[in-house]
Amino acid sequence: MYTNNVFTMQRIVRLFYTLLVICLTGLTSCTNDENEFSGDPYFVIEDQPTGISADTQGITQSYVVRSNRPWKIVAQNEATWAQAFPNEGEDDGIFKFIVDENLTFDARTINFAFVVNGEEQPVLFRVDQIANIPFIVVENAAEGISVPSAATTFSIPVKANVNWTYTLVDGDWLSEVTLTENELNLIAVKNRGEERVATVKISAEGHPTLDTEITITQSAGDVILEENFDWLNYGSPVFYTYSGEGRMDDVWTADELAKGWTSTENEFASNQQVVYARPGFVKLGRTSYGGDLISPRLTGLEEATTVKVSFKAVPYKTKGGTQDDHTLKVSVIGDGETSVSSITVDNWPDYATDPDCTLIWEEERSQYEFTITGATSETQLKFLGGDYLLKGVGKGKNRIFIDDIKVTIVE
Repeated sequence: MYTNNVFTMQRIVRLFYTLLVICLTGLTSCTNDENEFSGDPYFVIEDQPTGISADTQGITQSYVVRSNRPWKIVAQNEATWAQAFPNEGEDDGIFKFIVDENLTFDARTINFAFVVNGEEQPVLFRVDQIANIPFIVVENAAEGISVPSAATTFSIPVKANVNWTYTLVDGDWLSEVTLTENELNLIAVKNRGEERVATVKISAEGHPTLDTEITITQSAGDVILEENFDWLNYGSPVFYTYSGEGRMDDVWTADELAKGWTSTENEFASNQQVVYARPGFVKLGRTSYGGDLISPRLTGLEEATTVKVSFKAVPYKTKGGTQDDHTLKVSVIGDGETSVSSITVDNWPDYATDPDCTLIWEEERSQYEFTITGATSETQLKFLGGDYLLKGVGKGKNRIFIDDIKVTIVE
């Protein structure tokens, strides 16, 4: 009888624990299904904005979300001119509203809902953007466009929200290559005489106040190459500020490379082309390695010719005044012989009087030149800062800035 009681008690205990486990498992399962998240639910955008207003240029505005639930941002219609990115998250985070430029003549509005853990919040977020007005913009129209005497194709970018057309005045030496809604491409035939000027007039029917004129100047026939690098815009014009400058083989675009300028792959610098774009000029070389700049061929020459090469150059000096070596080697690839093999570039910048490094380019001391005898249509110019390997040579640095290269027929 005693043994049976012990046996019965053991069975009762085992049954109790089994029921307890089942009960706890069930409670856990129910808890997970019904309340996956801990704490009271919340969703707050810092400063609690309810909308944003944008001008015609558009806007990108960031916001900080504080939440302990998954959230989504849902547009209330199919408009694509405004969007949230990212448009969902799990908890705390940052998102932004991106509003595109409005080129239309209509104001526009879109609302966004915030859906938190599947439940839409009671307040919508409203995005408003004002209407635009008719416009035609031709960048740098007032400065005009200069082209060399050789046959040259060039483009006039046009930004407009109206239909436009163009006419040529005194431009029988110009003809259309392509025309799109935002660009006019023209070709100038070779100039065998004096400098000549034409005008491109851009207009829109019904909008006389939008008329725009661009002066096109072609160099005299004795100029066979003229380059001011105004199509480059990387980094800073300040010589010692090198952040953002663009190495040719790294960031130059296909259109920029199509201009025909190139550089030798420096075997001592991992085969990089050690020439860098700045705003409207280039820099040759970096610490320990020299870089060269090689021109397009002088295709405007029809026979062996003597030409004069003029250009602007400035040597590198740090903000604190430390000067690089400043030898510029000049040579040709192909036919011809240069009058000198190297030039000492010694017009040091003065950062106290010219902190933006703009005045020095206009000074006569920044102008250099040499001649090439026997140049032909196969001739290319080459400018090299010191040498390709500068480790252990002088100061180990020979950086030089180059701009406004011009090749003129002498005889």
